[in-house]
Amino acid sequence: MDVATRCNNISLYSTPNNWNYSMQEIIPGLFLGPYSVASKDCRNLLLDQGITHIVCVRQPGEDDFIRPYITDPIFTYLTLEIADTATENIIRFFPKVRQFIDNAWAKNAKVLIHGNNGNSRSATLVLAYIMEKLGLTCKDAYTLVKKRRECIKPNEGFFAQLAEYEPIYKARQILEQGESSTDKHRYKRKSEHLTEMVDIDLIQPPSSPVSNGEDMCVQDLEIYYNQLHLM
Repeated sequence: MDVATRCNNISLYSTPNNWNYSMQEIIPGLFLGPYSVASKDCRNLLLDQGITHIVCVRQPGEDDFIRPYITDPIFTYLTLEIADTATENIIRFFPKVRQFIDNAWAKNAKVLIHGNNGNSRSATLVLAYIMEKLGLTCKDAYTLVKKRRECIKPNEGFFAQLAEYEPIYKARQILEQGESSTDKHRYKRKSEHLTEMVDIDLIQPPSSPVSNGEDMCVQDLEIYYNQLHLM
């Protein structure tokens, strides 16, 4: 199934009344949700969505109930110990999560990132990944993710670190790719275009053939998705 078709058929298993108990596909191939969606009972649900890679985020004292539940070898886990406190240095985990997601996508697999509620620590990891891969500001990434999962609420320390991470990743990308006349405007273009993209309603698939405008938005999302694999 191509990306455009998949975007039109995303199933988010949620209503505005139960955000905390479901997972949402934030961008194609990357889901965010609570630990309950990664239980043994959800194995088939995850596989139906193509999810085989899971980032399990927990803090000391949570390992009894937040842990890799699915022992099937088809699933690959990355388990991280992260405290949900304003003083926790969460930036140090961004590179490891980025590599894990990139490796999964290279295998055409999808990724679920979950913590306890899927609102703070795991949401921050998703925000950082989207910021870096789409060249977004912290604010624009937050707008995008909150559009998909309304209940996200990173703590104030995590917000501060995301803001600090923005110039860090941009400087690194310019050094790695080499500065050109287009580098200076690339991030600005993506951010401005993202403002239009976040208006796409992916919660329900269209009941009739999409209009030219809607079709263009899906094409834009496909371009972003392809960029994720190339960057």
